[in-house]
Amino acid sequence: MSTEPELIELRELVPTGRPGPGGSRLERANALRITPATAHKPARQQAPGRGHHFQSAGPTTHTWCDLCGDFIWGVVRKGLQCAHCKFTCHYRCRALVCLDCCGPRDLGWDPVLERDTNVDEPVEWETPDLSQAKLEQKIKEYNGQINSNLFMSLNKDGSYTGFIKVQLKLVRPVSVPSIKKPPSLQDARRGLGRGTAVRRRTSFYLPKDAVKHLHVLSRTRASEVIEALLRKFLVVDDPRKFALFERAERHGQVYFRKLSDDEQPLRLRLLAGPSEKALSFILKENDSGEVNWDAFSMPELHNFLRILQREEEEHLQQILQKYSRCRQKIQEALHACPLG
Repeated sequence: MSTEPELIELRELVPTGRPGPGGSRLERANALRITPATAHKPARQQAPGRGHHFQSAGPTTHTWCDLCGDFIWGVVRKGLQCAHCKFTCHYRCRALVCLDCCGPRDLGWDPVLERDTNVDEPVEWETPDLSQAKLEQKIKEYNGQINSNLFMSLNKDGSYTGFIKVQLKLVRPVSVPSIKKPPSLQDARRGLGRGTAVRRRTSFYLPKDAVKHLHVLSRTRASEVIEALLRKFLVVDDPRKFALFERAERHGQVYFRKLSDDEQPLRLRLLAGPSEKALSFILKENDSGEVNWDAFSMPELHNFLRILQREEEEHLQQILQKYSRCRQKIQEALHACPLG
């Protein structure tokens, strides 16, 4: 991998609204979806993934399927997760997984240094908004400490621009479009973008040392940074599958904290200074077990209620059958016993 930083410009980034039911959306297909066979060249089935050891996902697993991309949710029957590579999918998607297990991924963590990590540790440099004079002084001090050309610049409207570095520490695979050929120039002119061109998905593991530099505004939010990174890698997974974390080393220990969607990474970078030990940003899977239900649309929430009702009915039926079989065996034993 090249050592030259690749810059992603977020200068004109504007939050986009959630597409409605009639809008374009990614078809939730999977990597094994086969196109209709032609008379001359029949479609070939892909071999199932090798090496996976799937187990029932834990009770706190609330995430998105690594195969179809849909949300995995339930009370009893959540999903499956490979014990080695952490590939996570629905029960229904298990037979369609064609990505081979890569085994446990060593992402370069230092177990001795990070064994006492506190996810909820407050950040010492979070302070109220700076005045214009203090902001100018802070930017001047920041630029004087860096040894590269990744400076911060103050704008006339009081905002400022600068660079943040994000490390991608993803254990699970990501999904990208699986299409025969990229959209043509005519398709681009007609407005056929990534959302309309995607019909299938395929998965792969990102390199463990992937790093990206982003040029952002002071008001750029953490959620926008995640979306920009996914667009850069053509990742079609739901952005809510991922989270942006800050990492800080203090007093011989390492602390992690997940940024909220509305936090501004460049502001944190300015307040912490350019030192990577004082603050660094890491993109990881959002596997905290917490579900932000407000982030889902009304149709999605109604669908979750239907899933919950169906799962409850199936679970109750299983319990009733279990007790019925036990009662039947006891009654058979009673009838088999001689009287007296």
